[in-house]
This record gives sequence, structure tokens and C-alpha cells, in this order.
Amino acid sequence: MRPLRLTLALAASAALLAMAGCTSTDPAPLAAVTGPLCDLLPAGAEPGNPTAIAGQPVDAVLPWIPVLNTFEAAMRASDLLPELAGRPGITVFAPSDDAFVAKFSQDNLDELMIKDKDTLRTLLRAHVVDRPLDVAELRGAGSVTTLDGTTVPVTAVGEMARIGDETQTVCADYRIANGRVHVVNHVLGTLPTTAGQGDSGH
Repeated sequence: MRPLRLTLALAASAALLAMAGCTSTDPAPLAAVTGPLCDLLPAGAEPGNPTAIAGQPVDAVLPWIPVLNTFEAAMRASDLLPELAGRPGITVFAPSDDAFVAKFSQDNLDELMIKDKDTLRTLLRAHVVDRPLDVAELRGAGSVTTLDGTTVPVTAVGEMARIGDETQTVCADYRIANGRVHVVNHVLGTLPTTAGQGDSGH
């Protein structure tokens, strides 16, 4: 017959192992995004869903969000992505493809991406904050200062946030390795609107 002390020790060890087993099989927490555009973006088990891409660097996340083709191309053309990956914490306001169409003519956008990369880089810096903010923190921030040195007001609009006068989050809280990406519906910055002007038809 086992001594009582040994029996209690074995029982305690078994309990600890059982607890450890439960912990190791717990599923990873889901990454949630919110906003009216999210229903049109990858979800569930689809490739590019928020949980699958959570925690990756910004340059790896952008290609998986299908409404950010123009923004991703601009980021790569500007050579800004390596700088952002090296920062300890960032928030990225990523205009949708429709936002770029509403802001720039194709000729103007081509000029920025191919010939005027300094202006392009300044434009994109107006879409990055040097600290990580989820949408709840953003709604309560009052204002944020972007990498181009501009301070813009932020207000709460329901569960979304408005940045400046008209730019609003439409699918917020993509988690990246060093912060958050919020898809927005307008292009920030001071460049003039040229949509519909002087396109060469390509």
C-alpha cells in the first residue's frame, strides 16, 4: 500500500499534467475586424482572413486584403515598407482602391508612382501614426499625428472612427506584427483631387 504522502504527490502531479494538457489544446484567439466593408473581405477559413494574417509584417498583410491593391503598390513604389516594418509600433490608415479612384486620375497616380516618389512618400506618411491604436483607442484619441507631421482630429462614428473631415474607417483592426491596419474610405493628405482630369485613356 502506498504511503499517503506519495499518493497525494502523484495526484497533484496528475492534476497539473491535466491542466497543462488543456492549456496546450486551447485554440488561438480569433482576430476580429469590424466595419461595413468587412463583409466583402476574406473571413472564416478563407485565405487572407484576419486570424490567418494576424501578427505578420505589414508588407505581408497588405496583399491579402483585396481592396488595397493600389495602396500596396504605392507603398512598394515609395520604398516606405522597410521603414514601417522597423518601427516598434504603428497604425496604418489604408485607403481602399475606390478611395484612390475618387482622389486621383490614372495619369496623376502613374506620375506619383513612377516619377515623383518623394511626393508619394509624403502622401503615404500622412497615413501612418507612430504608435499602435486599435479602433477603440482611435475613437478615444481626440487627434493623431501622422508621420508627415500633420495632426488630424479623430472622432467616434458609432463603432468606427473618422480621421479628419471625411476619412472614415470601413474595416478596422487588422492586426499586424507591430500594430494595426485600418481600411479607410478616403485618401488623407494635402494633394489636390485630380480624378477625371486629363486621363490618357490607359
